[in-house]
Amino acid sequence: MGAYILRRLLLMIPTILGILLINFTLVQFVPGGPVEQILAQLENEASATDRISGGSNEAGGSRGESSYQGARGLPKEFIEDLEKEFGFDKPPVERFLNMLKNYLVFDFGESYFRSISVVDLILEKMPVSITLGLWSTLLAYLVSIPLGIKKAVRDGSKFDSWSTGIIIMAYAIPGFLFAILLLVLFAGGSYVQWFPLRGLTSDGFEDFTLFAKIKDYFWHAALPVIASTIAAFASLTLLTKNSFLDEIGKQYVTTARAKGLSDGKVFYGHVFRNAMLIVIAGFPSAFIGVFFGASLIIEIVFSLDGLGRLGYEAAVTRDYPVFFGTLYVFGLMGLIINLISDLTYVWIDPRIDFKSRDT
Repeated sequence: MGAYILRRLLLMIPTILGILLINFTLVQFVPGGPVEQILAQLENEASATDRISGGSNEAGGSRGESSYQGARGLPKEFIEDLEKEFGFDKPPVERFLNMLKNYLVFDFGESYFRSISVVDLILEKMPVSITLGLWSTLLAYLVSIPLGIKKAVRDGSKFDSWSTGIIIMAYAIPGFLFAILLLVLFAGGSYVQWFPLRGLTSDGFEDFTLFAKIKDYFWHAALPVIASTIAAFASLTLLTKNSFLDEIGKQYVTTARAKGLSDGKVFYGHVFRNAMLIVIAGFPSAFIGVFFGASLIIEIVFSLDGLGRLGYEAAVTRDYPVFFGTLYVFGLMGLIINLISDLTYVWIDPRIDFKSRDT
């Protein structure tokens, strides 16, 4: 077991390295970096000022050349200083190696445009994404496990058929489309306004009583959690059903029934424990799936200030320290939780042994 864990931890190093290397290489070929964006903004401001100045000259009867420095282009020295400030005066290989060295100690630098360290920014946004992923996963399990068990017990019935149809429809609906539908129906779009349109708290939240804070939080979180649960709920229900059907069809169930045990004792005394192994052990993976898959779109649709939205805005604005910092955190969390998911199998069922994988 120890050797297996060590090997998995060591494999995280080349995996993270590969993720960063591929994205860093792609970034080198993407036009419109932070320097170019700042230069374009300054040149647009210069052009606007020049047009205003030119209009004033024409109104006064003078058509002389504008005296505004920006109208004649930005000085080369200014551009070089700007590249040096962002670190683009160094070769890409040197910048990548420096980034790896800093990331080993979780030093992600400072945001280009927010004047705050990336670590502080990630710590500020992470609770929103974690709570969204956690509540969504818990809700999916609370609904999917009883429904999956009932579908397995009543396999082939009308209930199983129409519930499967609903589950397939739910799985096919894109998360962002379902989120927009919830907003339209329940957040004042075209019908009722039972829930707020955006955010996780109301104005003046800090002054609320403890009960009012809890109520306000869940009132705001209801629609985002439901929207991010839909895909996980569908796949988890089918996983639960198939897991129970697989166990029910095994030889030990037939033997237990032949010995005269009732269906209830067979089901809850033998089948339930074995079938729930894969379902419970998959909780970490289900959480990370919701955390990665739903956080970006759901946070944007509901204007939630979390990691998904932070990474998206960083990619759009070419805020590379924030972009690579969130990428590193997402990748590391995914690898660690996958390892925890494997270890959960052993914790639930000690019969599973990883020693055979060490050879």
